[in-house]
Amino acid sequence: MGRTYRGVTVDQRRAERRERLLLAALAEFTSTGYRATKIADLCSRAGVSTRNFYEEFDGKEQVLLELHARINQLALDRVRAELADLADAGAPTRIGRLVDAFVGAVTTDPRLPRLNYVEAVGVSAALEAQHQEWVGRWADFIEAEAGRAAEDGLAPRRDYRLTAIAVVGAVTGLLREWQAHDPPYPVAAVAEEIKGMTLAAITRGAPGPRAH
Repeated sequence: MGRTYRGVTVDQRRAERRERLLLAALAEFTSTGYRATKIADLCSRAGVSTRNFYEEFDGKEQVLLELHARINQLALDRVRAELADLADAGAPTRIGRLVDAFVGAVTTDPRLPRLNYVEAVGVSAALEAQHQEWVGRWADFIEAEAGRAAEDGLAPRRDYRLTAIAVVGAVTGLLREWQAHDPPYPVAAVAEEIKGMTLAAITRGAPGPRAH
């Protein structure tokens, strides 16, 4: 058993300190801006020393990488959880519910899309590589849903890779606009736009009803 102080282990204290630094970084990066934020600012907001910071992170960029990945993972976990109730649902229902889950996750706090789609853009090769990895993961998800719609006869059988990547880019653009717009667009309106766009992209060129 690890050493304890006031009933808290060393590992627990480190985990709590790391979490405070991440939350401080989310606040600073989305208000002051990533490039303008100094490590001393993060430490002051989190109530830790710079020595403590470097015990947890190599530098500011590592903090941004972790936040970027965390936000994407939060959204993906919400979407995957929704799948459990959609095994027998048709494409419109599936896409509607999955979009609601995704949008609900990333709009719980306007700082989340600001960090992912504004502050993390163009920072470094490492951030760009991680961004592209997540674009690929989201495109895989959309491509699978398009394939399912094609199997159900609601969409043509074709290669959906470029369509999926285009949808990811459009969704990113909408969320960038949502977090920047004053007053904010209604979240429900953003979700409806994504649903309609996704369905239209997937079913484009789908055969109409057969003539009798």
